Amino acid sequence: MEQLVFRAPRETRGGRSWPVFLGALVELTPTPGGLALVSPYHTHRAGDPLDLVALAEQVQKADEFVRANATNKLTVIAEQIQHLQEQARKVLEDARRDADLHRVACNIVKKPGNIYYLYKRESGQQYFSIISPKEWGTSCPHDFLGAYKLQHDFSWTSYEDIEKQDAKISIVDKLLSQPVALPPSPEPNFQGLTH
Repeated sequence: MEQLVFRAPRETRGGRSWPVFLGALVELTPTPGGLALVSPYHTHRAGDPLDLVALAEQVQKADEFVRANATNKLTVIAEQIQHLQEQARKVLEDARRDADLHRVACNIVKKPGNIYYLYKRESGQQYFSIISPKEWGTSCPHDFLGAYKLQHDFSWTSYEDIEKQDAKISIVDKLLSQPVALPPSPEPNFQGLTH
């Protein structure tokens, strides 16, 4: 990411470094707005040279604040990008896993909402069964690899995550069953989203 650099230039005069004023001074006119000034001397006289230094320092300070604000906003955006990249990576991993699980051998028609148990034969073939290792007991003929629930969108949820996933689906179902899914208020309303 390219860095933004805001610096007021400096020049050396009389052995000291002075900021160079980059801002513009208001142009001088003897009759501003078509009106003659009572005392043009007081409006056109050369001011204290430190006033120019103060103006240059103010411009430099403003540049520093602009840089800090831009940096803060870009940091938030970078964090959001990282979060979105992580979500995209997880979506791709889940899609790959779901596709692989749908290709596993199975002699029954898989129905959403059911839990299927993944086993591996000595030959290396993986297959789904509706019989759990607990039901097999000690006579389980093959290696147990894991259990998965087939969701209604045909994605798979590992056994360890079923409760958490069901809770998420329950929250979404509550939202969808309300007469108005989105509150009319512009303020966020999280009522009913927590247990």
